[in-house]
Amino acid sequence: MAEKLMEKVILVGCQMDDDPTQFLYSMEELKSLTETAQGKVLCTLTQKRDRIHPSTYIGKGKVEELSRLAEEIEADLIIFNDELTPSQLKNLSRVCLARIVDRTQLILDIFAQRARSKEGKLQVELAQLQYLLPRLIGQGTELSRLGGGIGTRGPGETKLESDRRHIRRRISEIKNQLQTIVRHRERYRERRIKNHAFQIALVGYTNAGKSTLFNRLTPAESLEENQLFATLDPMTRKFILPSGYTALLTDTVGFIQDLPTTLVAAFRSTLEEVKGADLLLHVVDSSNPDYSQHEETVKSLLEELELNHLPQLTVYNKIDQKHEEFVPISKHEKMMISALDKEDLLLLVNKIEEQMLASMQPYSILVPATEGKLLARIKSETVRKSMIFNEESESYQINGYTFTNHPVYGEINKYLQ
Repeated sequence: MAEKLMEKVILVGCQMDDDPTQFLYSMEELKSLTETAQGKVLCTLTQKRDRIHPSTYIGKGKVEELSRLAEEIEADLIIFNDELTPSQLKNLSRVCLARIVDRTQLILDIFAQRARSKEGKLQVELAQLQYLLPRLIGQGTELSRLGGGIGTRGPGETKLESDRRHIRRRISEIKNQLQTIVRHRERYRERRIKNHAFQIALVGYTNAGKSTLFNRLTPAESLEENQLFATLDPMTRKFILPSGYTALLTDTVGFIQDLPTTLVAAFRSTLEEVKGADLLLHVVDSSNPDYSQHEETVKSLLEELELNHLPQLTVYNKIDQKHEEFVPISKHEKMMISALDKEDLLLLVNKIEEQMLASMQPYSILVPATEGKLLARIKSETVRKSMIFNEESESYQINGYTFTNHPVYGEINKYLQ
């Protein structure tokens, strides 16, 4: 039944560099994206060129071949492996009967399917409208009143102009709604910063295993599938470290090569959660043959989003299925694990605590037993390494670690030895 509902798709790619392997991975990724969007790939058409054809993306001969192929196999959809310009889209639509979609539209479609929260849905709609605006194509001159002269003046406007006006108005509405949501989230973040919970953010290429790791480390149910962009909306959960200290762990949307510019801009606010992080866990799928390219993509997107200054721990996941040519390339602290192995998870959790302690201030204090309120705060808001009761002085000798910008630090400071 589901088979009948799937659209029949032809994939089209243009290879412009001398690295056929990289191009093949890119086309393979396009196929995975298509399957994630519920499309069935019937065949792939590729061409090697020095540069993209400015009018039709691929050469004129290839366009005719594509048109015949689409007719022959009754394709519903043709998906191009790059972002098409408005004129390329227009020219290709004239020749091919099947609908034409580019990589950007495909990714936007997947995001639209995956968005669950109000913010996620608004972000996707904004990106889709910003993408659509320059690509609105009128159905011939009958829609146009823009020619000027007799018979074209008077009340009313073209359907095209009406659509454009509606889209611009909707973009403005969405931006206002998103600003309200961002302000709301900032208040929450300020509260968290004030109480200084240690914040860890999972980042990485799509389908690297971030949600699997998130679900194993926290009592949460983030969507966990072997599909691209299984997670779209960021999710934050409490996360108990071996010392008993409560940290916060955030699962984020996966990164991808050639992420549409509209999406980078639109999801900047979603990734604001990452900006307040004390530690980034960069998850890399070591079983993927293109793992190094994925790692570089995430690295450059973190730079673009101005998040590359944050402390990082690279987690090479799926090490039990690692690719035969896999070699860890990260310059940051790194670990090799399987998110499904309990012992590996324990090692990871200890490593996270080690990283956290490195950013904290050690303390050694003697607190009177009568200071019940402070003792309770020390217990819940710092990392205690030892707590010994001294009967003679009726005080507790406590050794541990605290954040210097946490409110409790001022209280501890009074008793520093």
